[in-house]
Amino acid sequence: MTARIENPATLLPDAVKAINLLYKEAHSAGVEPAILELVHLRASQINGCSACVDSGARNARKNGETEERLFAVAVWRETPYFTEAERAALALAEAATRLADRPDPVPDDVWAAAAAHFDDKQLAAIVLWIATTNFFNRINATTKQPAPQNWG
Repeated sequence: MTARIENPATLLPDAVKAINLLYKEAHSAGVEPAILELVHLRASQINGCSACVDSGARNARKNGETEERLFAVAVWRETPYFTEAERAALALAEAATRLADRPDPVPDDVWAAAAAHFDDKQLAAIVLWIATTNFFNRINATTKQPAPQNWG
């Protein structure tokens, strides 16, 4: 795949400052980093963002995630590899990414399951990270950013 344009983050460097603030906020609310990585990977899989799937899986692996769990993220419901908190976060990520798939985009039971594992600040961080991931996915998919990417 050939990118339509250079990665927008390199073309609009001031935007990177805002992106870095979103990243910092989402990652400073007390949510386990592994959960945020799983949420990022699942939303990116749903959106077909090859650059984010690739970088997300590589980053998770670098931070200690097992290959077994990484391979199973797309089918997390059918595997025994994830904790109840991780399952709740993954379900929330799927619902918040697929907003148009149902009349009630994020059903109360999905929210309640997440709220059973995370406090309000942590829920805010997870929601912010899902939204940020969807933001990245839409930019990368629209401009056909290939994997792997050099984000540095």
